Amino acid sequence: MKRLDKISIGKTVSLYWKCQLLGWGTVSIYWAYVVFFRDDYGYFFTLLNYVLDILIGIVLTHGYRFFALKFGWNSLSLPQLFVRIVPSIILLAVLYMLIVNLKWHYYWDIFGGKDVDLWNSLKYWDPVLLTGLRLMAIWILAYHLYHYYKMEIETAQQNAELSIIAKQAQLDNLSQQLNPHFLFNSLNSIKSLVIEDPKTARRAIDLLSDILRSSLYEKGASLIPIRDELGLVKDYVELEKVRFEERLDMSITMDQSLEDTMIPPLSIQLLVENAIKHGIDKRINGGSIFLSIVQKDQQLEIVVQNPGNLVGQGSETGIGIKNLTNRLLLQYNGEASFTIKNSAGDQVTATLIIPIRK
Repeated sequence: MKRLDKISIGKTVSLYWKCQLLGWGTVSIYWAYVVFFRDDYGYFFTLLNYVLDILIGIVLTHGYRFFALKFGWNSLSLPQLFVRIVPSIILLAVLYMLIVNLKWHYYWDIFGGKDVDLWNSLKYWDPVLLTGLRLMAIWILAYHLYHYYKMEIETAQQNAELSIIAKQAQLDNLSQQLNPHFLFNSLNSIKSLVIEDPKTARRAIDLLSDILRSSLYEKGASLIPIRDELGLVKDYVELEKVRFEERLDMSITMDQSLEDTMIPPLSIQLLVENAIKHGIDKRINGGSIFLSIVQKDQQLEIVVQNPGNLVGQGSETGIGIKNLTNRLLLQYNGEASFTIKNSAGDQVTATLIIPIRK
């Protein structure tokens, strides 16, 4: 907070001095009116009195500000601040009364032609002291309320930044979990080919290398275009076809205008991987996977359908699905949804709905 009060050409300091000049300039208009019409000061002395009133207010309050900053009063709790500002208001009001009375005394003594006793002038307190108490109380309370407000805003901003950092850390952690999960399943697919078909296994390793290279390039991205995700999906399906051959087939339906739409990386790949592992792999004759990507209003609907049955398979509670659900919650703050359920024709349908982002 102290940086907001440094005397510089900064915006905050400029605001401070504008408020000082405007505030005391406005307040002093009343006294200028009084001395001009009631006391017949004349134009020159009325203007001089007006300038002096502004200077008195600014000097006293700026002096208070100096001590408040020096002793860190802006960072105190309300009870600690209260026991400091009450005596300060009284002290400033007394100083205000003495200075204003001196100003009036010397005017009447020098220019007004009156023989006024100095002591009688100094002890003239009503209404000068009451005015000083009112003005100083308003200024000090406004000053500290402004700083309290600024502190609350900064605290809220810091909390928001910390929340974003924490959320990003969670997303990074989930991504780190997902990459080994994907790698483990892919290596299992290749393992069975190493002995019985080394040539095909080498091709599979090449495909896996391409897949990992693509996924690593997007490791730091929270969202990627659909076209990049589909490229990864096609490589993964080709890798799995090395093992499944004609038992695995896949069709994709998508409007080409959606290619630039941003989605979480490995989201569609995870659904396709889940469909193969818990659907195609469980069937002697394999089956087909149908991927549909359509836009509905301002949302993107991604549907993956495959033969199978959820009962007893645990695919709806596996690490990959839990990971995807957590990522959607963090990334979209509840605006995205994921469901997986049995559908007609001995099919399992996974539906991912996310807000449109391009």
